[in-house]
Amino acid sequence: MKLVSRDIDKNGQGCVTLVPEEAEDMWHAYNLVCVDDTLRSTTIRKVQNESATGSVSVNKVRTTLTIRIEAIDFDTQGCVLRVRGRNIEENQYVKMGAYHTLDLEMNRKFTLGKHEWDSIALDRIELACDPTQHADLAAIVMQEGLAHVCLITPNMTLVRAKLETNIPRKRKGSCSQHDKGLTRFYDQILQAIIRHVNFDIVKCVLVASPGFVKDQFMEYMFQQALKLDYKVLLDNKSKFVMCHSSSGFKHSLKEVLQDPTITSKLTDTKATSEVKALDDFYQMLQNDPSRAFYGIKPVEKAAEQQGVEVLLISDELFRSMDLKARKRYVRLVDTVREAGGDVKIFSSLHVSGEQLGQLSGVAAILRFPMDDEDSDEED
Repeated sequence: MKLVSRDIDKNGQGCVTLVPEEAEDMWHAYNLVCVDDTLRSTTIRKVQNESATGSVSVNKVRTTLTIRIEAIDFDTQGCVLRVRGRNIEENQYVKMGAYHTLDLEMNRKFTLGKHEWDSIALDRIELACDPTQHADLAAIVMQEGLAHVCLITPNMTLVRAKLETNIPRKRKGSCSQHDKGLTRFYDQILQAIIRHVNFDIVKCVLVASPGFVKDQFMEYMFQQALKLDYKVLLDNKSKFVMCHSSSGFKHSLKEVLQDPTITSKLTDTKATSEVKALDDFYQMLQNDPSRAFYGIKPVEKAAEQQGVEVLLISDELFRSMDLKARKRYVRLVDTVREAGGDVKIFSSLHVSGEQLGQLSGVAAILRFPMDDEDSDEED
């Protein structure tokens, strides 16, 4: 998704102009658009013209309309979003208050206006417009003296750091200068990984090189992580996968990703955090039910007491036609985040999202055991 302009005042009112660039962006647009919002986009309208003789001709004209949304329909197969509403701006072809349906498609600019842009909608724009948010695979290709730290999205490879260091050659009877140069080089790569790789999003890190460079680097990295207490690296040690590449240049990534042994490893490693969170919830429900709540009322009570460690919520709830209900879910997410809890927003198109939908769409893993008073009253 491309963000063209953003004009939101301090009260949260305003409009945002976006251009969807891929199929997934249409899903983001569907989650942003709500009933009673305003939408401005180009469209084709049939216009009847009556001549002086009384003959009627029908022409199709391209015009720009602004409508107040009344109905939303999303076609998952064709990735087309149809939005119906009344025209609210003067137009030479369409009367004020006349109904029209706008089709939002890929690469077609639209402007969305809201009375209040809440934190969920703003997070959704950030997620859709930041390419690094989709990069769940990182790769470091290296050879002695050259390394590329890359993030790989479904559509492109982003080079976050290119590191070049002159490493002195080994001399007869003395390797100290060579070893110092290598250590300096490895340290630069280590700092680049900490700076550019977000382990909350990245599910797997490929470390590729010719020969034994990757083995030496991995050994150095985890020694330093223990020594300097780099917790983020130690906690995510299982995400690092070593593989062979012909050089440290970016183009050798292609051969790494085509290697069948690596693709099979990637499918194992890239277990999404949402699926894992749902699995953790079911295990907690089985082993310690007083720390696993589902349903809006019990979860809200736990959030008020700052007891929610992980909140699992379906994005379907934020598309509610009822503005009060939507605000209630947004308030719940904000409360959990303010208390330092983790929020996982599940896609209702994903299998894990469907499973969560069967549990009312809201569930939580708690920091400490609590009594579920609501269920006690029902019993």
